[in-house]
Amino acid sequence: MSPRAGHAGTTPHTLAFVESPVQLLNVLEWAHVHALRGAEPADTDGPGGSSGAGMPGGSSGARGAGAGLTVVVLSPTDPMTRGQLRRMADLARDEGYQVRWEEARGGTTAPFHTIGGLAGKLRRADRIVMGDPFSRYVQLLLTITRAKDLVVVDDGTATMEFVSQLARGERLVRWHRKGGRPGARDLLFAPVSSSARRRLTPKGGRRVEVFSSMPMDRTPDGVTVTPNDFGWTRARFGPPRITKGADMVGTSLVETGVVDGERYLEAVQRLAKAHGATRYFAHRRESTEKLHRLAAQTGLEIVRPDLPLELIARRGPIGRTVLSFPSTVVHTLPLALAGTGVRVAVCDIDPGWLTETASPRAQGFLSGVTGTARDVHRLAAVGLG
Repeated sequence: MSPRAGHAGTTPHTLAFVESPVQLLNVLEWAHVHALRGAEPADTDGPGGSSGAGMPGGSSGARGAGAGLTVVVLSPTDPMTRGQLRRMADLARDEGYQVRWEEARGGTTAPFHTIGGLAGKLRRADRIVMGDPFSRYVQLLLTITRAKDLVVVDDGTATMEFVSQLARGERLVRWHRKGGRPGARDLLFAPVSSSARRRLTPKGGRRVEVFSSMPMDRTPDGVTVTPNDFGWTRARFGPPRITKGADMVGTSLVETGVVDGERYLEAVQRLAKAHGATRYFAHRRESTEKLHRLAAQTGLEIVRPDLPLELIARRGPIGRTVLSFPSTVVHTLPLALAGTGVRVAVCDIDPGWLTETASPRAQGFLSGVTGTARDVHRLAAVGLG
């Protein structure tokens, strides 16, 4: 879906909502593919406009390259995520895009201030780009916009589930929560979620695009799928220096209640020993306590990346082999590192590692993540004693 004219003789304006560093990276990749370029007056609508007010360390993007695109950061509270988002926001400004930083979760009244401040821009926007269609925040914002163009950019493996649920006409539920009984908040929010699902279904002149590097086994009728090959990342960074050893990539499967913590620590220890890994790139959601234990038990150097791993790996140095459990990176790293000679190897999750509260779909979903990955070396699950 290429950029279309919004109002006669004007550049269509795009509003992108992101809540994680990876989502912002993929908005930049999407904008690169669609060549959003030109000049536009500065955004002065509300706090945190193009001047970077409310955004630490930001510049205004004086090159003026990002015509028609405003990135709205719905800032989370997690310090690691916020830090990576700050760095990604600086990169977006360097590309010339406008960035509006919203303290969307800064207290009980913050959502009302955020939604109220964005209402005008939402109604005027010709195109809405979102990184997380499961987000209640984003679903609520979708009830305000009149935009006919809706774009979902990758938020990792969740994108696969979103497309499948949309194709089946199911309610939008994150894969690791599916199978459980809806809570009181789920029931209260159900009308908004249903409205969002309808808005994300192509109908009545409404166009929906999914921009993704993930495999899609079933695409909803009328939805345009645009492949993300990380062309912006490869053009902007690297090629990296390759080291002789192996690096490991962490996962938040323990934090989301899918994998047992003790089993995970044992698996990391055995995998690192078997492949001579020396560094462990932590997922931004991994707990400090878990990482301290992991460092003590395995001797791995724990690295907390300040950018998404695709950019860290592309900048280098990076190991000749990158070890991972089933996660988004088994799909994205081979694309970001294409032509470098780095091998990505993925270790299956043994059913015995799953917690008692894990979703009934967890094992099948994780196997699907691994089985559909291209250009990776598949490792058998590590045997535990």
